[in-house]
Amino acid sequence: MRHKVAGKHLGRTSAHRRALRRNLVASLFEHGTISTTREKAKFVKPFAEKLVTLAKDGSLHARRRAIALLQDRNICKIEDGEPVKVDTVISRLFSEIGPRFSDRNGGYTRIVNVPLRRIGDNGQLVLLQLVSELKKTVRTELPTLSDEAPVDAETTSKQTEPAEQAEQTDEPNAEDQTSDQNEAGRGESQDAPEKTE
Repeated sequence: MRHKVAGKHLGRTSAHRRALRRNLVASLFEHGTISTTREKAKFVKPFAEKLVTLAKDGSLHARRRAIALLQDRNICKIEDGEPVKVDTVISRLFSEIGPRFSDRNGGYTRIVNVPLRRIGDNGQLVLLQLVSELKKTVRTELPTLSDEAPVDAETTSKQTEPAEQAEQTDEPNAEDQTSDQNEAGRGESQDAPEKTE
């Protein structure tokens, strides 16, 4: 019986599960997105979110705690056929990823379904990604009811471009001709009285 046995085992020993979790999260922080199976992604996601929360703290204690949980791995790139150390996973976590999510309370990763299956065991593949922040434009001024309303430069340029293009071409557009024909057709059908016997 499986009473009070929490968590997924993934068919591995505890040491193998710990190594798998560390390697997947280190790859996630190094590349920003990884492809894995759905079960592994669900297993790894809470651990990655905890480490991002530690990185948001940014203190020395949080850094030491993250090193104890994740271990530290070099990020290398190949130059002239030999690997050259560029950064480490922990330093990237605390210098880039933590400050990027400073205004966000949780939900740092997402799982995106992919319509592909793994060749060996036909496992469902997903993408585990760090969420990218979308910049929202906030309008600071509300429109007033006065005669002189504030005008955005972008909207005026968008409105004047089609007018300038219409002035340059003397021929009417094909869309305008079809809409005129449609309106003429509608007018005739509405004006003609229906004969009832």
